Amino acid sequence: MIKNLVIVESPAKAKTIEKFLGQDFTVKSCFGHIRDLVKSDDAIDIQNGFTPKYEITPDKRDIVETLKKLAAEAETVWLASDEDREGEAISWHLVEALELEKDKTKRIVFHEITKPAIIHAVQNPRDIDENLVNAQQARRVLDRLVGFELSPLLWRKVRPNLSAGRVQSVAVRLIVEREREIMNFIPTSSFRLTAEFEDELSGRTFTAELPKRFDAAADAEKFLHSCKGAVFTVQSLETKLSKKSPSAPFTTSTLQQEASRKLGYSISQTTLLAQRLYEHGHITYMRTDSVHLSDLAIRAAQEVITRTFGREYSHPQQYITKNELAQEAHEAIRPTDFTRRTLEAGGEIDAYAVRLYELIWKRAVASQMADAQLERTIVNIGISTVPELLTATGEVLKFDGFLKLYLESTDDDIESDEHSILPPLQLGTILKLHYMTAVERFTKPAPRYTEASLVKKLEELGIGRPSTYAPTISTIQKRGYVVKEDREGKKRDATILKLQHDTITTTTQTEQYGAEKNKLFPSDIGMLVTDFLMKYFYQIMDYNFTATVEKEFDEIASGKKVWNKMIESFYIPFHQIVEQALHHADRQSGERLLGKDPETGRNVYARLARYGPVVQIGDADDDDKKYANLRSGQSIETITLEEALRLFTERTDRLLGIDPNSGKNVYVRMARYGPVAQIGEPDDTEKQYASLRPGQTLDTITLEEALELFRLPRIVGKFESKDIKVALGRFGPYILHDGSFYSLTKHDDPYTISADRAIEIILAKRQAEHDKIVKEFTLDTGTTLRVLKDRGGHCLAIGKQKVKLPKGTVAEELTLQECLALAGDIALKAPTASRSKTKRTSTTAIRQKSTVQSAKKSTKPSNIR
Repeated sequence: MIKNLVIVESPAKAKTIEKFLGQDFTVKSCFGHIRDLVKSDDAIDIQNGFTPKYEITPDKRDIVETLKKLAAEAETVWLASDEDREGEAISWHLVEALELEKDKTKRIVFHEITKPAIIHAVQNPRDIDENLVNAQQARRVLDRLVGFELSPLLWRKVRPNLSAGRVQSVAVRLIVEREREIMNFIPTSSFRLTAEFEDELSGRTFTAELPKRFDAAADAEKFLHSCKGAVFTVQSLETKLSKKSPSAPFTTSTLQQEASRKLGYSISQTTLLAQRLYEHGHITYMRTDSVHLSDLAIRAAQEVITRTFGREYSHPQQYITKNELAQEAHEAIRPTDFTRRTLEAGGEIDAYAVRLYELIWKRAVASQMADAQLERTIVNIGISTVPELLTATGEVLKFDGFLKLYLESTDDDIESDEHSILPPLQLGTILKLHYMTAVERFTKPAPRYTEASLVKKLEELGIGRPSTYAPTISTIQKRGYVVKEDREGKKRDATILKLQHDTITTTTQTEQYGAEKNKLFPSDIGMLVTDFLMKYFYQIMDYNFTATVEKEFDEIASGKKVWNKMIESFYIPFHQIVEQALHHADRQSGERLLGKDPETGRNVYARLARYGPVVQIGDADDDDKKYANLRSGQSIETITLEEALRLFTERTDRLLGIDPNSGKNVYVRMARYGPVAQIGEPDDTEKQYASLRPGQTLDTITLEEALELFRLPRIVGKFESKDIKVALGRFGPYILHDGSFYSLTKHDDPYTISADRAIEIILAKRQAEHDKIVKEFTLDTGTTLRVLKDRGGHCLAIGKQKVKLPKGTVAEELTLQECLALAGDIALKAPTASRSKTKRTSTTAIRQKSTVQSAKKSTKPSNIR
């Protein structure tokens, strides 16, 4: 009989906790949420207080059955899910699904997975906090109501398979509005005047600047003329002491932002890595909006700082959380052991996780270090011929303080505020002018959002909570409303005026502007859906409304508001608006009239079609209207008439010549999936196609280059007595050998690749496939069951069937029995009619009949495939 059963969310967390508890405790994982709202329309009983209807998710049924048996045997069941609302809800669902008795069930919470924290939690159990459960339930119900009512409306009025959400739609709105702000921005130019001087006594040079700017080149040139022959004198010197203070330790959002800036991690990547670090006991709980540190943590940081840097660097301090309703956890994100500056990579704690840990350690330690002391000098330089003054600023670091360890990054590209060190100047010193320049500078629009700056904006507006930022940003990208990409900049000319040796010269230099890297851009469908929702559901899209809803969730969590009453006050007017829009809203296409085609005189439109944005020549009721897909980077809102017409020009077939082998005409044209070369006429049933290579265009490709494309597929040699065939597919060039496919790298040319290089690629992929195998079991039928490393984590594979392992599973430690519990899903999903006439056995039977290779084989065969 089990004395104590502890249930947590993930196997990694279970393993870590098990180390701290004695033999009287059995720790098991429920692999996250075990229940969710049913998928059908009756998931929420609106007529009876918005009562939710839950079901055990299919992938958790076996897990629930196992936990139920263990709980029935245990004297005490300890629910140790995370201490936020999601964790509280998981514990509540476990009580409901496992039918746990109240007198034998205890709830324990901890914000770090260390032995003292676990022991303290066991010594201080509590009941499940119904208010936290209700807050999570209210969020889930509200988001389901919004999604289930708005999404079908979008299917009918915009395009099939679209979705909307209370937080995700507001996030898209932010990106759409920023994009339109940039579209409508008209840059203005001004001239910034700087001068380089030399202090002849010390021989050192420095730069000074005129505080004002000139609107026109003529004004700047006039000022330069007035400085000819002038004497430049130090008129005033001012020295000020200043300081820089360290930033507070990380919250969820500041960690996501800083990891994006300093490490280049996406928000979802940071969230996953932080989860792993927490579950392995290296950091405190990672979903928090508190900057508070415990007294124990502050003392530990103080000891490390004093020992490593010296007593003068230590400045213990407590930070105060600005958000009065901070509710996710009681402490900021920090290391559990301040003496551990880094980690050793291994298992789930890879090099990326190590770098994130080091960032967390530095930020937490730096927050307890002394301010940096600076001395700033401001020099005003007089010009004998004009009343204006030039200003030079220098800065000296007198004491580095926390800067010895850490400096916070910023989101946007702004002009640096760093200052050079000035020479030792005196009042009245006459300076030697090397040159003076007036450089044309252009105003810039507000920057596009990065993932990090979007999280910052959402937090500023009070939209979402620590647990929602990552899934929100991931969702809007997965659903095609937003894309994260790089875009090339444009070029423009800037004028430079230079005064040197009393001579003024004018030059023009070309500068690039508007280049973007890893920025968030709204798609056409994202813009269209945002416009539709703004027109008919402004309340849902209003920033203040969304923030107010979050505050109401907080009030439910603190017991100040009844959850279903809050839902009712929202739903009744919301549902009425949905009904009105369903009957009265027009179908949206985002159609924009660009002008008329000069050749045909017909209208040219840009609009959203079923498979994406297109331009169209002809009206909707024309039988012979023509379409062309927009290119990457083009949008319905910005494309011009000239750009639209050019798309149709490129679609026109161009005759290159005759193929000498077949005597057929060779064309190039725009096909559905891109530009192609074609041998044969359009009605020729035996015509051949070949995709153009990167860098080739319809306008410039020659007959010889086009015919070269048809050299594929080609046999480059033999390996293991089998032909090595190189060919071009829809997704690029590949090698076909013995029924297996191997992609070529971007550096390999399919037209020139040798047999040796092809064999090298084949062997490399085979090795990579072998390296993916974490564990391998042989069943009694000879079928191999493998645990593999996959792109999205780890998975279980039997033949060609795969199932992804639940989040947090330690793949290296899976037993055969645990694998088979998951393998049952493969057996249930695998089709039987086309593959085998043998009846499928139950998951239980599979578990009983299967064995590892070294074990005794069963007399009855298992039929997993």
